Amino acid sequence: MSLRVIKPGLLTSIQDLGRKGFQQHGVIISGAMDAYSLRIANMLVGNKEGEAALEITLMGPTLKIEKNCLIAITGGNLSPTIDSQTVPMWRPVYVKKGTILRFEGCKSGCRSYLSVAGGYAISTVMNSKSTYLRGEIGGYKGRALKVDDVVDFNVTSTILNNREFKEAFTAPKWFVNDKEFMPSRMPAIRFIDGSQSDYFTDSSKVSFTENLFKVSNQSDRMGYRISGPLLELNEKRELLSEAVTNGSVQVPPDGNPIILLADSQTTGGYPKIAQVITADLPMIAQIKPGESIQFSRVTLKEAEQLFLQKEQQLKELKVSILLALKNSRLYSYFIKK
Repeated sequence: MSLRVIKPGLLTSIQDLGRKGFQQHGVIISGAMDAYSLRIANMLVGNKEGEAALEITLMGPTLKIEKNCLIAITGGNLSPTIDSQTVPMWRPVYVKKGTILRFEGCKSGCRSYLSVAGGYAISTVMNSKSTYLRGEIGGYKGRALKVDDVVDFNVTSTILNNREFKEAFTAPKWFVNDKEFMPSRMPAIRFIDGSQSDYFTDSSKVSFTENLFKVSNQSDRMGYRISGPLLELNEKRELLSEAVTNGSVQVPPDGNPIILLADSQTTGGYPKIAQVITADLPMIAQIKPGESIQFSRVTLKEAEQLFLQKEQQLKELKVSILLALKNSRLYSYFIKK
């Protein structure tokens, strides 16, 4: 036993970077809504960036840790505590077996990611551990976690498991500066024109960038429904279904856009006014229902440059984290040499 669920929270599931390569068969990608936070959580405990972690949404779970472990929590601040003490985020944290990890409430963002050194002992389905909730495949029995579920950790150091530690948890003083990944004030979400942007009236295209859109309560991992100025077509058109992806912004006949996200279908027949750039998809994942989004148009070249800049930033961060971990005495107990 490694981790037992006492309370499951609103929605807690196993996610990695997604089930890629099967869309031609109608199998969606799934994966973490905020891929940057998941990747950094894994960096902080010495895992491969794409290892699976717990994705925790808005109201977090209560978990009993049944094995000494090294964890990291990134993404939105859902107030993690152990023994009524705040568990620091964006850094590796040693947790003693027998402790209770609680997520007390959402302070900022929408989704947290809980990684563990060595990863969770979850079988892969079509090369991924991600949970496809509607399809009931992958992750933990193809579903969100429930009361009394037990999720095992992969084997780490036996030296660690036989060692006695006094503190319920401890963490180094250093941490990742999360401001680049979790800005305190939500910037405009950048997009390139969608494949049917020319189908929309000029006034609709202006409204899309000059007005705020509110995220509806009818939003989930499949997509965010947003409301604002109604977007209209130049003329009524019949469209054939075509490929859609994470970040495609479709506009159904009612004029209220839908931002497709990690669990989106593989094809869609509504016209697409925009495509959110890859670098900004994690920011959307941290927007809660009831909050507002503003959009900003960029060129394809700018979108590519922004993606490369973010990847370079993550690459440099990974080097810094590895150097810090190598100098950590505690970390050496968790990782096999």
